[in-house]
Amino acid sequence: MPQTYDVILKGGTVVNQDGRVARDVGVTGGKIMALGDLSQASAGEVVDCTGLHILPGVIDSQVHFREPGLDHKEDLESGSRSAALGGVTCVFEMPNTIPQTVTPEALADKVKRGRHRMHCDFAFWVGGTHENAHDVAELERLPGAAGIKVFMGSSTGDLLVEDDKGVAEILKRTRRRAAFHSEDEGMLRERMPLRVEGDPSSHPVWRSPEVALTCTKRLVRIARETGARVHILHISTAEEMVFLKDHKDVATVEVLPNHLTLVAPDCYERLGTYAQMNPPIRDDSHRQRIWWGVEQGIVDVLGSDHAPHTHEEKHHPYPASHSGMPGVQTLVPIMLDHVNAGRLTLERFVDLSSAGPQRIFGLEGKGRIAVGYDADFTIVDLKRRETITKEWSASKCGWTPYDGVTVTGWPVGTFVRGLKVMWEGELTNPSQGEPARFLEALPRGV
Repeated sequence: MPQTYDVILKGGTVVNQDGRVARDVGVTGGKIMALGDLSQASAGEVVDCTGLHILPGVIDSQVHFREPGLDHKEDLESGSRSAALGGVTCVFEMPNTIPQTVTPEALADKVKRGRHRMHCDFAFWVGGTHENAHDVAELERLPGAAGIKVFMGSSTGDLLVEDDKGVAEILKRTRRRAAFHSEDEGMLRERMPLRVEGDPSSHPVWRSPEVALTCTKRLVRIARETGARVHILHISTAEEMVFLKDHKDVATVEVLPNHLTLVAPDCYERLGTYAQMNPPIRDDSHRQRIWWGVEQGIVDVLGSDHAPHTHEEKHHPYPASHSGMPGVQTLVPIMLDHVNAGRLTLERFVDLSSAGPQRIFGLEGKGRIAVGYDADFTIVDLKRRETITKEWSASKCGWTPYDGVTVTGWPVGTFVRGLKVMWEGELTNPSQGEPARFLEALPRGV
């Protein structure tokens, strides 16, 4: 008997753990039900994917959507709209909001705000602090929690655990993988005089490679002492990448498109304070070693560190200018351009953007195109040339560091649990975002 599905993706090339294969995809009830030749099947909706590549839904495990408390820069709706327009199907949002996401009540409030208001699925990092260290084992298992996030160096906001004892108190109680912003706060305070008023190119001098490497070595040591697993965010230095290759048993590694694409001093000359972020954009020797980490398999995931600020906040004279750039909407096109340039394969991009997050964070039902998994898809045209513009950006901040950059490779469609969320640059359905589920946090018997 011919099968009937809710949706069939027809005629595309599926990119998955077994490479690139031309096959149709049948979807029912938000789940993948069949792969292969579905020419004899029928569906309520048939989507023509001829000439397109169907990727597992892209997961961005580091975004700052600023709600609550800072939603003049971004909110959960606008940030997730950017995600969906850029081909991203799930995001993990950061805890440095107002109030900070450090209690069960604050987490539950964010989950309530996000459900069926965000255009993609979501989870929220819970901030680790001195005050809640004894509760992290419970906090990291709450519905909608991506895990525990710790700032060892100060960035936007005042979440900070800079001392070894405080970090150890958190890590000895975690059972899931905890994420870290790794810059040494003591060194940052000592080096403040190296900041040059009005000169954002002094930012990587102040926040030097030594500041990052010192903290990362401390973090790996504490992780070993406590038997914990850690995830080190936005690696920006050659030295850290070389160090971390020998410590993958306890530490997973994230890199950003920004650190793979932008380079000092050019970016500071072109963009000024708009290139300012933490940790900073560095010279090409660091960029090349980060690419080496991608090529050697040391890097586990890509994240955008989408961190929008208003024009007014970026226009403050350095160092009063705010650190951070938007990026969730440009993650896919920037990285597809690198694929077309031969810097990485499309399969490796899939590994970094969907399979990798699923593997290291234990996402349930995501990260792979397989029967029984969520029907999350990022559908791309590898040959399409487009110019990124600030007008295309859906972020409230209204700018992108890639304004005017022409790329080859473009997100054409975004599907979240079988729902066509975006097609050809337009949102096509009401927001239906739901909290992601994690294997290590599922209730027993589920």
